Amino acid sequence: MTHPTATELQTALDPIRRSPSDAGVVALVVRRPTVGEREVLEVGLLSVDEGLVGDSWSTRGSRHTADGSPHPDMQLNVINARAAAAVSPDPDRRALAGDQLHLDLDLSTANLPPGTRLAVGEAVIEITDRPHRGCAKFRRRVGAAAMRFVNSEVGRELNLRGVNAKVVVAGTVRPGDRVAKLTVR
Repeated sequence: MTHPTATELQTALDPIRRSPSDAGVVALVVRRPTVGEREVLEVGLLSVDEGLVGDSWSTRGSRHTADGSPHPDMQLNVINARAAAAVSPDPDRRALAGDQLHLDLDLSTANLPPGTRLAVGEAVIEITDRPHRGCAKFRRRVGAAAMRFVNSEVGRELNLRGVNAKVVVAGTVRPGDRVAKLTVR
């Protein structure tokens, strides 16, 4: 397995910046049934209580809550599909990034500030203010250059590591479904 170089990642910035701002497409739906496991889904069910049904979010604790329960504003990890392709050029390895939804959509804070709602397939999700940064597992999977890339100043500006979201209207989501920006709450 080879990881992308810093030069290859810089070359990917222009296509990432050209991601649609108001309406895009779901590229990948990934369930994480247990730590380290990934299931690429043809159809996922988003639930207000569980996030992506069958994903381990609802059974894993969080260091970000006082009682260690799952953080309600971190139900879903969402990544820009073009950024995911840049940091993980092998399509068979993209699901390893750890994000449940890969969207061809501009995830920058300027475009999707916290409170923005997105129609994703039949569901509606809301971008939260919880930061999403690369961790040691992400670094092992995509390499040091990709970790620096997503956590760089421009990487943070564009939210290349992704954003956190929560489900506000339950429904199904499939690769190929339309994603549309609705409102900022």
